[in-house]
Amino acid sequence: MARHLITSALPYINGIKHLGNMVGSMLPADVYSRYLRQRGHDVLYICATDEHGTPAELAAKEQGIPVDEFCAQAHDAQKAVYDGFALAFDYFGRSSSPENREITQHFARRLNENGFIEERAIRQVYSPVDGRFLPDRYVEGTCPHCGYDKARGDQCENCTRVLDPTDLINPRSAISGSTDLEIRETKHLFLLQSKLENEVREWVAKHDKDWPQLASSIAHKWLTEGLHDRAITRDLDWGVPVPADTWPELAAEGKVFYVWFDAPIEYIGATKEWADQDPSNRDWKSWWYDVDTDVRYTEFMAKDNVPFHTVMFPATELGVREPWKKVDYVKAFNWLTYYGGKFSTSQKRGVFTDQALDILPADYWRYFLIANAPESDDSSFTWEHFTATVNKDLADTLGNFVNRVLSFSRKRFGDDVPAGGEPGEAETRLGNEIARLLAEYEEHMETLQFRKAAAALRALWSAGNSYLEEKAPWLEIKTDKDGAALTLRTAMNLIHLYSVVSEPFIPATAKTMREAFTLADDTATWITADEARALVSVPAGTPFTVPPVLFAKLTDEDLETYKERFGGTEA
Repeated sequence: MARHLITSALPYINGIKHLGNMVGSMLPADVYSRYLRQRGHDVLYICATDEHGTPAELAAKEQGIPVDEFCAQAHDAQKAVYDGFALAFDYFGRSSSPENREITQHFARRLNENGFIEERAIRQVYSPVDGRFLPDRYVEGTCPHCGYDKARGDQCENCTRVLDPTDLINPRSAISGSTDLEIRETKHLFLLQSKLENEVREWVAKHDKDWPQLASSIAHKWLTEGLHDRAITRDLDWGVPVPADTWPELAAEGKVFYVWFDAPIEYIGATKEWADQDPSNRDWKSWWYDVDTDVRYTEFMAKDNVPFHTVMFPATELGVREPWKKVDYVKAFNWLTYYGGKFSTSQKRGVFTDQALDILPADYWRYFLIANAPESDDSSFTWEHFTATVNKDLADTLGNFVNRVLSFSRKRFGDDVPAGGEPGEAETRLGNEIARLLAEYEEHMETLQFRKAAAALRALWSAGNSYLEEKAPWLEIKTDKDGAALTLRTAMNLIHLYSVVSEPFIPATAKTMREAFTLADDTATWITADEARALVSVPAGTPFTVPPVLFAKLTDEDLETYKERFGGTEA
């Protein structure tokens, strides 16, 4: 089986993330990773908190604690939420790790040796009130492109345009709010992306037929506009330090690497963190170094991260002139909106992941988010849509099927799977339909089409309900007890099949369904087409239990409560 390296965009350390962040990177990466593992592939799913940069320093200052302490606490808080969502990372690291520092400095040295880094004197914003140069995010002001008055000095959150602090209209210090700012000269390191543009263009062109249109179009847009040389150092106290053996003057001034230089390198750094925990059994370089034909590397991210992963980080990798693994497939997502407006961490708009888990278990959110993933276009979260999806798909289609099959069988036949007669025409039709739908589900998962995969999974669940309505065992038992037993046994085999194939989407519920049957040797990781047609994985005589209600239906009162707490009107 193939080896699959999977990464999702690093969540920034500052604050708990909202549902848009979850569906735009980590959750689909987890669903895909789980699916591949079930199909027998060797999978390594890596993620980490992105801990450097201005917002971390500002947040720590606001709380009155050292920035390293702030990041450690925030990392643990984020990891607890991701555990609550059942994200099965192989490793969830930290970009502030010694491993990332080591590899980032190695990349910088190699780029410098190859002529792709240049030290330049630039004019930078200085705040006399604060007594320091202000890195990009320490400067706020009005975006010159869209007029947003809270734009940062590196990027406008509203229109996503990349900026320099000097581009801002009416700039002010993010530390003190002072508008008494000066422009002074200082030195920084620049990555000469312009010298790497043709190589990046050729590399992107090789993926045009493979990448989804969203990722490819964004990459080409940046290349069409031309790659500019960009500063990769900042005047901060917190970050990967510029190595003194290569740039002694800048190191003495306390320069650190720009967060968007070291953050993508943390994918490699986190893999080394993972390997360093068990060095005798784990080889991080086997996943990252000189492995182009052995490892398939898939990245998951929202569209605002695409330029950094399809253009800027590949330029870095190309420039080091070493055989580091580059991404094979970029799965990019559009925005998940909240009633038509943007989820926003800074503006506290929308449902945040910790709040979501306080309301309902993770499987409710996992299924809804993937079934409505913003793949081809932006999609909107509304409480009305969420409630309807939970009630129709989870509570009625799947949950009710499981409950009524097991409850009715126990009531009429006891606590073991009934024997009954031999499968007939209805069971043959059902088996063929299940095998067809399973193949469709597999195809969509293989091609990372998550909304289509969710629709195929829902169709699998619906097929069980259609079979049950056709056979009507509650009527059948009055005239043909063996026929009713056959129907229920077949339906129980469907429940076991659902428990296996639903695991990537709703792992906790899948485990509950599977544990309803006391099978002596239940080691199945997936269902073959022949097994889907036969539906005999749970034989007659197998003891079973009736689990608690899998999914509670949400009421009109619940809907109004959610809307009152979080808001529920068009933006």
